[in-house]
Amino acid sequence: MEENKMAKIVVALGGNAILSEDPSAQAQKRAVSQTAKELVNFIKNGDQLIITHGNGPQVGNLLLQQSAGDSSENPAMPLDTCGAMTQGSIGYWFQNAMREELLKNGIDKDVTTIITQTIVAEDDPAFQDPSKPIGPFYKKSEVAKLRQEHPDWKLMEDAGRGYRRVVPSPKPVKINEYRAIKQVVEAGIVPIVSGGGGIPVVERGDRLVGTEAVIDKDFSASKIAQLIKADKLIILTSGGGVYYNYGQPEQAELKTVGIEEIQEHINAEEFSKGSMMPKVKAAVDFVRQSGNPAVIGDLKDAKEIIEGTQGTMIINEGTQTEYR
Repeated sequence: MEENKMAKIVVALGGNAILSEDPSAQAQKRAVSQTAKELVNFIKNGDQLIITHGNGPQVGNLLLQQSAGDSSENPAMPLDTCGAMTQGSIGYWFQNAMREELLKNGIDKDVTTIITQTIVAEDDPAFQDPSKPIGPFYKKSEVAKLRQEHPDWKLMEDAGRGYRRVVPSPKPVKINEYRAIKQVVEAGIVPIVSGGGGIPVVERGDRLVGTEAVIDKDFSASKIAQLIKADKLIILTSGGGVYYNYGQPEQAELKTVGIEEIQEHINAEEFSKGSMMPKVKAAVDFVRQSGNPAVIGDLKDAKEIIEGTQGTMIINEGTQTEYR
């Protein structure tokens, strides 16, 4: 395929692409290496790949390390700086893992990380209602002590799995580095961008000021895909495509669905707010704004998603819904 005919594909990776139960650097590198084996299929298919990823567990663990070592001589770094630090470390792992897989497949292509700042509105209502979980899970018996040690934290129960710290999650307004990302893509380089949704910043005159918040990575990926005029947005998860009546006897996995139909199910709040809902909303926003399709599917099915045999494709047409 000629380079100017390459499809631009933005791939948004979930936390399972990086972190297993073992939070050590070695274990996360191994997980990233396995993810790279799947991602290289897009490049082998002739696509121009743009990689985005989550960082919730990593930034949460880093915040704990910062807090544990906090002192007047060595003060803890704030959340926005910790976000930048994890963008760098995860980008480093992905650069090396992708380089190795590309060379194994005889492909000479550069990979680079762009530390990405996501501009949000200072008056976004999310700042008054923290809702984004970060960091590890805590037992109910640990909550009282945590609130005593960290009075500024808000802790919430997360889908029956334990308690987690939550922070504001404002919507992305602009991606500050999108022009640089676009130039890197046009040069045929694989960029790793918007780690964890990007570092949340607000505009104050000519300054970009970091804020204590976390951007949803899927909304950020959707915004980047729109700005660079991507041909497709693919959101990779650990749970397959989109289902109606998920977890019920009559559950049905969607193969293809139009944005107007799936919007009705969003309005009825039929998807899990902590997992599938933001993915579906981000996908629909991309399709609505660009006219191009979005796919939600399992990371391990990357090759089949490319072939069109797995995942849920959301399209800008009112066609008959297809089920698997």
